[in-house]
Formats: sequence, C-alpha cells, structure tokens
Amino acid sequence: MATVTEKVKETLVGTEGEEPQLSAQTQSEFLRNALEDEATGERYLDEKAFINAVAPEGEDYHKIKREQYSILFSIADRHSKDRVTLQDWSVFNNLLAKPDAEYDIAFRLFSDPATGQVDFTSFKESYARNKKSTSIPFNWDSDWATLYLGGKKNRHSMTYPQFAQMLRGLQGERVRQAFLHFDNNGDGYIEPEDFQRIIQETAAHKLSDNLLSNLPTLCNISAGAKISYANVRAFQNVIREVDLVELVIRNAVKKSSDNKITRVDFLNEAARTTRFTLFTPMEADILFHFASLDQPSGRLGLSDFARVLDASWHAKAAGFDDASGIGGAAEQAVANSRTFAQDLLVSAHHFGLGAIAGAFGAFMVYPIDLVKTRMQNQRAGRVGQLLYKNSWDCATKVVRNEGFKGLYSGVLPQLVGVAPEKAIKLTVNDLVRGKYTDIKSGQIPLSAEIMAGGSAGACQVVFTNPLEIVKIRLQVQGEAMKAAAREGEAIPYRSALWIVRHLGLVGLYKGATACLLRDVPFSAIYFPTYSHLKRDYFGESPTKKLGILQLLTAGAIAGMPAAYLTTPCDVIKTRLQVEARKGDTSYTGLRDAATKVFKEEGMSAFFKGGLARVLRSSPQFGFTLAGYELLQGLLPLPGDHPAEKDAVPRGVDALTGLPEARQPLPYLRSRNALKIILDLDLGFGRLKTPQETSGWLGMRGAAAAAAGSVAKE
Repeated sequence: MATVTEKVKETLVGTEGEEPQLSAQTQSEFLRNALEDEATGERYLDEKAFINAVAPEGEDYHKIKREQYSILFSIADRHSKDRVTLQDWSVFNNLLAKPDAEYDIAFRLFSDPATGQVDFTSFKESYARNKKSTSIPFNWDSDWATLYLGGKKNRHSMTYPQFAQMLRGLQGERVRQAFLHFDNNGDGYIEPEDFQRIIQETAAHKLSDNLLSNLPTLCNISAGAKISYANVRAFQNVIREVDLVELVIRNAVKKSSDNKITRVDFLNEAARTTRFTLFTPMEADILFHFASLDQPSGRLGLSDFARVLDASWHAKAAGFDDASGIGGAAEQAVANSRTFAQDLLVSAHHFGLGAIAGAFGAFMVYPIDLVKTRMQNQRAGRVGQLLYKNSWDCATKVVRNEGFKGLYSGVLPQLVGVAPEKAIKLTVNDLVRGKYTDIKSGQIPLSAEIMAGGSAGACQVVFTNPLEIVKIRLQVQGEAMKAAAREGEAIPYRSALWIVRHLGLVGLYKGATACLLRDVPFSAIYFPTYSHLKRDYFGESPTKKLGILQLLTAGAIAGMPAAYLTTPCDVIKTRLQVEARKGDTSYTGLRDAATKVFKEEGMSAFFKGGLARVLRSSPQFGFTLAGYELLQGLLPLPGDHPAEKDAVPRGVDALTGLPEARQPLPYLRSRNALKIILDLDLGFGRLKTPQETSGWLGMRGAAAAAAGSVAKE
C-alpha cells in the first residue's frame, strides 16, 4: 500500500513507473519533428525540435516568442539528458491534459522531485539568476512573502497548492512594491513614465503594444499630471479581470441597437452579469479611456475594446480590414471573400459604385478631352492652314464658334459609356489585387499589382473602343461642319445613334488594337503608382485614412506618367477611328498609321495633345478614384458596414476569447503556463548566454540544482 508521501509525490511530480499509452496523434507529432541518434538509432527531440513540436510556426502566440517555449523543454526532459525521448514526450503531453496543467508546469520548474515541494532558498536563488538585471527590485522578505513562506526564522517549503496560490497573487505584490520604489516622496503618486515601466516589467507579456505605449495617458483620467496608487490598482484590476470584462462587454453589445455601448451601459450590464465582482467607477473610466484612444465618441464597439483585451491587437481604422496593406474596401472584400457567390456580389456592388464615380470623373474633365481629341486629329497633310495653334487656342475657338456647349459635344454617350468602362476597370483591378493579396500581411507583389492594372485596362477595351469611336466622331463633327461651310459644302449633323448604325458592330471596334496598346500599359502604370503614392508618400495606413484632397492629389499625380507615356498609342487610335475628310491622309491599320504619321509629321506628332491628355486623364482619374473610395464609405455593401463589423458574431474575432478556444487545449495550456512563469519576471523568457545557461535551473528546479542532481555543461 502506497504511503501518504508517495501519493503526494505521485500527485505532484508524477511517477517514473509505467509510462502512459501513446496516442497516434502524440506519436505522429513526435516523429514529425524528431531527430535520429546516429549511434543508437533512437529518435529524440532536442530543444529546437521540441519548440517546433509544441509551438509550431504560424500560430498566434500573442506576446510570447516561440523561443521562450524552451522553458518547457526543461520540464519535458525528465532525465536531464538535453533530449526528449518518445516516452518523455508522451509524459509531457499527458501533463498538458491535466485540468490544472498551467500551474502544475510552473510548480515542476521549481520543485524538488525528492520532496515534491518548493524550497524557498532554492526558489529565491533561481529567481535571482533568471531575473533581468534591470528589473525593479522585489523584496522576498516583505510581509506579503512572509505570509506565504514564513518569517526568516521559520521558513517552510511550499506544497503545490500553496505555491500555485502564491503565484496567483505575485503580480499584484510586484506592482505594489514597484509603486513604493518609485514613490520617493511617499505622497501616493508616481510619474506616468514610472507607471509605464512598472506595467511593462510585470505585464508586457499579456498586453498589446498599443496599450503599453499609451500607458502614460492614464494620468489624463483625473486632475493632475501624476498617477495615484488608486489608478494603478484600478488598472491592474481591469487587466486581472479581463475575461469577465469581455463577458460583460459582449452581453452589453448584444443588447445594443447599434452594437456599441457607453460607460453607463457597461456598468449596468456588469450589475446584471456579476454578483460579487462589481467594477468601480475608476475601473470603468480606465477601460473606456484606453478603448477610446482613436474613437473619443463615448460609444464603443467590440473592435474598440480589443485594444485593451487582445494582447496581439493591431490598429484598425474605419474602412480598413485586418490586412493593413489592403487600402480599398472593394479590394479588402474580395481578398476576404471565400466563394464565387461572394465574389460576384462584391464585384456587382463595386461595379455600380465604379460606374457612378466614372461618370462623375468623365464629366468633370470632358472639355479637356474634347480639346485633346481635336488637337490629335489635326493633320499636317490636310489642305489649308492648321485650325489650332495649341490647346488653349483650340479651346477658345471651340467656345467662339460653337458656344460653351460645344465643349460638351458628345458628352452624353461618353457618360453612358464611361460608366461601365470605368466600373469594369476598377472592379477587375480590385478583383485581381484582392486575390493576390496576402490576407495576414496585407502585402501584394509589385508584379501582381502591374498584372492587376494591365488586366483592368485590357477588360475595359470591350466598352472603351465603341465609346471612343462614337465620342471622337462627335467631338470633331463641329470642326468638320465649320470647315465644310467655309468651302461651300454642307455636312449634316450626325447623332450618336446614326454613327453606331453606320459603323456596325465591326466598325465600332476599329482601332481596338491601338486601344489595347494604350489602355493596358496606362492601367499597369496607373494603379500601382496610385496605390504606392497613397501608402508610401501620403502615409495611408490602418491608423491613417486619407482625406479627399489627398486622394485627388494621389490620383492626379499617378495619372501624369501613365497618360503621357501612352500618348503615342492614343494618337494612332484617334487617327484610325476618325473618319478621314477630303485631303486627309487615310490609314489602313495600326502599322500603316504609325509609319505615315512618322514620315509626314515626325516623332513629335506622336505626342500631340500629350499635355491635354495629362491635364484630362490626371484629374479625371483623381475625381473617379476619390469618388469611388468615398462612395464605398457612403454606400457600403449590406453586411459590410463598420457598425456591423462590430456585431456578434462577426466582430468576436477582434477579441481573444473565442479564437483561442478553437485551438487545442495542450497548445493553450502551454502558452498559459508560460504566462504564469513570466509573471515572476520576464527574464525567465529571455535567451541566455552560455555562462547563464550553465547556471540556470533546468528541469528539476532550484532544489535539485542546489543538490547537484541536475548539471548542465
């Protein structure tokens, strides 16, 4: 019959007897990462392989680095051989399956296997060896420590339950002693920077970088420039009760009509949800202060509270998704969609927005487009003098001869046609960019950006070419009628419908090759340039949303090189699509047009209207894309509104609770055990030098190390 001591030992530190049975999954995880001893053929895990097995790459470890899992290697290496065998791995996994595995792991790190208890002297020595040299001092002879460990003359070892309970309250005592350390005047106040250092040393492994960097702002919740102990204790209580805080917030958000709550809503729901753990006014103030750093409206959603509750929180601004490199709402939606039906719905919605934005942009710059067309159609081979000296001369003569409305000749078919043209360009660009964008990092390769723009330009030609040929003939019609009148001829006015019927389907696509040569490189240059200008020059990011003027400027600048460099193709396209008049040189195709223009007019002819094209295309695309992005915010896809993103259950992924629950329990318990160990000091997680490693505790804890039972070379 086992003695009481043996039972206690078995309960606390396990048994060296019969090994637990291996599951197929446990064995598979081991073999996937195991190395082979060349001498014996034995399979084993060294420290690196162990980390790969217990903390695989690609998982979310919040603020804990993967290399810090080496602490657990010392637990799994039961025989102190610097290797974990298959049986060791099985025992370790069996330990992780225990309901109290987190505290059990921490206890085994310091306990003496012979006694099943933690010796105070050895524990204190281990703490001193592993703490960072810059850490705020901690007094193990304090009244608090004496209550758990006894006075100097009556020290006693700690059993597992005693040790676990001591760890539970350790962080609070560390904060209290640190406050006293910085409270030099003894007036109960410390500087904001001192408060920030205290929290960074005691809870940096549990809090988001955003929260840590904004800790000094805590002094703003009350009068004065310093932070009181009440502020510190209230902050600590919020962090300690973070799971309860999240539960209260979720319950309150569910009952809110707009999925947002106020401080009053939170306190009222806390009164309904809790029985004994009531939150003080200061604790509620602190919670809402840090949650509303970028949203000072007083009504907050789940995504706002995530900055306080989620250790891995990263800034998100309205209109932005998790992928920080994806700036456009359409691009985000496509990148995050998972089915063809979703892609179709998103594309249809943004096609409509693109149509409206495209018509708006085209109308704003149509007079410039008309001048550009007439300048490009002016040929050296025409009988008589040139009609226009330059673009300004052209514009003034159009107004003088045809009136102001002459600047808008052919605008109606332009608006009708440009809507689907610009819509398909914007939609295809978003679709291709979204599918080649990495959702986690938000990054897209430059080659994919160029391909997305080129694809958009190619697809738009289906609408562009018929539109362009009708528009161009309408734009030069007034000029032709005036010229014919001077020569005693009469040319009847032709409507857009007459031109369409006269050309026929094949005729509407005359010059399509030149149109492709213009639109594909234009979009391949334009869209990547626009994207990089927004992000790299104007600083668009998840925390900075650009204004209308910045969007207009980015669009206009991006259009300049794209418009000017593609002017030669635009000139050839115009010459092919305009009906040649008496005395004009006629062209049979793309090569014929390029050859004749070069021979008759020289190289400069290929850049006729280049300035007008820049002046037209740059602002047009600026207006179009600025309008497109504004419409995305004003007319969001149903179910894609920022308020709805905060709703349950879609918004729950912004917080830590539910996503964590999807992970296997061994993974969760390994990570939580490290959090408990790091509550002692963040030094337990840092990489050691060879000199430090030789003196570090290892598997058996302080008592075993002091006794020499664990020796690391």
